Amino acid sequence: MASISVDWYGHIVQLTWMRQLMPERELITSAHAVCFHEEQLLIVNLNDRGWDFPGGHIEKGETAEACVEREVREEAYVTGTCQLLGAVEVNHERNPLWNNSSPYPKVGYQLFYRMEITEFLPFAGEHESTERLLIRPQEVADYHKGWHEVYEAVMEEAKRHADRTCATETYGN
Repeated sequence: MASISVDWYGHIVQLTWMRQLMPERELITSAHAVCFHEEQLLIVNLNDRGWDFPGGHIEKGETAEACVEREVREEAYVTGTCQLLGAVEVNHERNPLWNNSSPYPKVGYQLFYRMEITEFLPFAGEHESTERLLIRPQEVADYHKGWHEVYEAVMEEAKRHADRTCATETYGN
């Protein structure tokens, strides 16, 4: 299990990769996709984060699966089929800046899916992304400015799922 302490804008959080985990809905803060087309990995250049996997926050009443599909369509302008890989636990227990008025739980989760791209839509750049790029999966650390061992564990899990059939599970709101 990969785990690392990181500084997110002055907030010290512990990130831990947990394979095949689907947490309770109220603890899920966002959903992200590791998107593949044939042997290539798709990444997006996001306004505030730079090159990253597409993904974002779950809207009220939205399932995690609907969120990841919407975020990938909005940021990468692709559609596809996806399969849950697991979750990154985001733990604020040692974060002196976290307080009870935070919109995030003290221990929350970012879900990660593997998506097999089935369609490329015209790239319009209308949301948070300025461009999309297909790269070799082994090059992702050269693009992603915050790459660390937790993301490496997510990527390894995504590669392990390459030959499996995609099947999403549906979870209530």
